[in-house]
Amino acid sequence: MTHMRSAAIGLLVLVAAACLLASYLAPAGYAHQFRDTPDAACSRQHLLGTDELGRDRFARLLYGTRVSLALAPAAALLATILAGLIGGAAGFAGGWLKSAVMGATDLVLSLPWFFLLISVRAMLPLNVDPHTSVLITFALLGGLGWAGAARVICADARSLCTSDIVLLARASGISGFRILWRHVLPNLKPVLSAQFWISIPVFILAEANLGILGLGVAEPLPSWGSLLRELESFAAAPAGPRQIVPLLLLIATVSCFHIAFEKEEACL
Repeated sequence: MTHMRSAAIGLLVLVAAACLLASYLAPAGYAHQFRDTPDAACSRQHLLGTDELGRDRFARLLYGTRVSLALAPAAALLATILAGLIGGAAGFAGGWLKSAVMGATDLVLSLPWFFLLISVRAMLPLNVDPHTSVLITFALLGGLGWAGAARVICADARSLCTSDIVLLARASGISGFRILWRHVLPNLKPVLSAQFWISIPVFILAEANLGILGLGVAEPLPSWGSLLRELESFAAAPAGPRQIVPLLLLIATVSCFHIAFEKEEACL
């Protein structure tokens, strides 16, 4: 298992490095069109060929992977911060605040999360520039993905309230806010870290699904979701196997995240 974990981390590092060096590895920009060779086959110049607009598939795969792998951790960080603040405060305060937060999380978790995500995204402007669409997708994933983590953090924070260090701090006359900030939240770092890492593959898949439906990152900026839209027709796969490469990379990356951070999942 240790060798599998090392291999998974190594593959993730390799993919991340390739994304960072996309401007050096790609033959052209993600939006550059080779008008003389639309829908070209694989060649030395175009490793994965070109799409129907003449854009290099390999370049778009590199830049699309960069967008998705930057978007998912950013959204996971936002969701973890929200979960830590909301769940930590609710667990520490208890009483009506804990009941209100747990009721809100129950409401959010009772709804199909992805359909909620689609509904909220569909209500927002769709005709926006690519960078604005990235910010909207980031805010949606992070803003709607905190509920499950908040319940876990609330339970841990509640157990910390009866620990010796918190009881001693209260007996010393330290204010509740300082106890929460200096003693409770720092002791939640392990569970916060676990929630962050296990959220990343969830948000990768969520962004890919939004992109397939045309609700994610806007063209011409690529992402895994927009690249996978070419597979909407099953007939496209046998006609052009190179179109499956983004799907294979997505599966490999998500699997590597699960293998690499299996210990964090076990902690929960």
